[in-house]
Amino acid sequence: MESEWKLSGGVTAAAGFQAGTASAGIRYKIKKDIAVIYSNVPAAAAGVFTTNIVKAAPVLLSMERVAGGKAQAIVVNSGNANACNGEQGMEDALAMASTAGAALGIPGELVLVASTGVIGQKMPMDKVLPGIRQAAGEISAAGGAMAAEAIMTTDTVPKESARKIVIGGKTVTVGGMAKGSGMIHPDMATLLCFITTDAAISPACLQQALKYAVSCSFNMITVDRDTSTNDTAVVLANGFAGNPVIDGEGDEYISFRDVLTDVCVSLAMDIARDGEGATKLIQVEARNARTLEDARLAARAVAGSNLVKAAIFGRDANWGRVLCAAGYSGANFDPRRVDIFLGNEQVTKKGCSIEFSEERALEVLKKDAVRIIIDFNAGKYDATAWGCDLTYDYVRINGDYRT
Repeated sequence: MESEWKLSGGVTAAAGFQAGTASAGIRYKIKKDIAVIYSNVPAAAAGVFTTNIVKAAPVLLSMERVAGGKAQAIVVNSGNANACNGEQGMEDALAMASTAGAALGIPGELVLVASTGVIGQKMPMDKVLPGIRQAAGEISAAGGAMAAEAIMTTDTVPKESARKIVIGGKTVTVGGMAKGSGMIHPDMATLLCFITTDAAISPACLQQALKYAVSCSFNMITVDRDTSTNDTAVVLANGFAGNPVIDGEGDEYISFRDVLTDVCVSLAMDIARDGEGATKLIQVEARNARTLEDARLAARAVAGSNLVKAAIFGRDANWGRVLCAAGYSGANFDPRRVDIFLGNEQVTKKGCSIEFSEERALEVLKKDAVRIIIDFNAGKYDATAWGCDLTYDYVRINGDYRT
C-alpha cells in the first residue's frame, strides 16, 4: 500500500461530501436524532446488511437500491428502528427517502435509508419528515462530527475514522462513522456504518472491497451475541479524487481495499470498546490455525463467551474458559497443541496448565484493553476478534431500554 496515513474527521473527510443534522424529538428530547449525508454528485454505492431473517423496512429498501450500484445521499434516524411495522414501515421508509431527495434537489430513488432504535414502534412521521428537511437544509462539509452523534443510541461516544492514501498518483480519502453498543455479534451486528470516499471505483469493485472489509472488521466483533434487524454498512464513492477508475483486481484495488478495511477495523474496535456497560476492550488473536475459517471461528467464540467476558471483568486469569470456548466454536484443532497467553504471559502450554505469574496476569487484566492470544500451532492462518467485558451495567441498560 502506498503512503497511507490517518487524519481527523469522518464521513465528510472525503472531497465532495457534506452532512447535516436535526433534533426531531423522535425519542430523545435534547439529542440530535436525524442525519443526512450528501454527495455533490451521484456516487457508486455498495452495502452489506443484517443476516437476520427479520429485516427492518429501511434495510429492505436500501438493499434494493444498493443493488443498482448508485446513490447520492443517505438519511438516518436514531430512536426508532422502523422494524416490524408491516406495510406502513415501508411506506415510512419511502417517505423518508423522497422527503430527503426533495429537500436536497435530487431524485428520491438516489437516497438510502437507515434507522436504529426501538423495534416494533411506529415511526412518528410528523416529527421525522420536518426533521429531515431541517437536516438537509443544514448540510456542510463540517457536519460530519454532529452526524456521528446524531446516529447514536446507547453509545457513550461518537465513532469516526478517516484515512488518506495515494492511488494512481492521486490522494484518495476514505472516511466513515458508525454507531453500535449493544446487540453486537458477528455476521453483522446492531450497527450502522456509513463510509464515504472520493475514490473513483466501479460499483462491483466497491461491493467486493466492502464485503472483504466487513469480514475483517464488523463481522469480527461481539458484545452480547445478539444480531439485530437493522444492521447496515454502506459506502459511497464519488470519484472526486480523480484517480483512474478502479474496475479490476490489481494493485490499486488492493490498496483501496486495504485502506477501506483499516477504516472499518478502527470503527469496529470503537464499537467493541463502547459495548453497553463495558469497562474493557477484549482483543482475541487466534494464531497459526489450519484455515482462516478455523481462526475466525475460534477468535469470535472466545470474544463472545459470557464466561470469558465475566472473567475479564473480574480480573480472573481463568484460561480454561478460553480453551473451552475455542473448543465449541466449530474450529478444527488439536487441544494438545494449543498455547494460550494473556498479553505476554503464557498461561497454558499444549492444552495444559503451567506455572505462571498470577501477578503479571493480573497486571494484564487491569488494562483498559486486554489481549488474549491462542496459538494453535497447526498452520499459517491468523484472525483477530474484538469484544468487551460483561458487567452489571449491561443488565441495567437492557433491563429498561424502552423506558
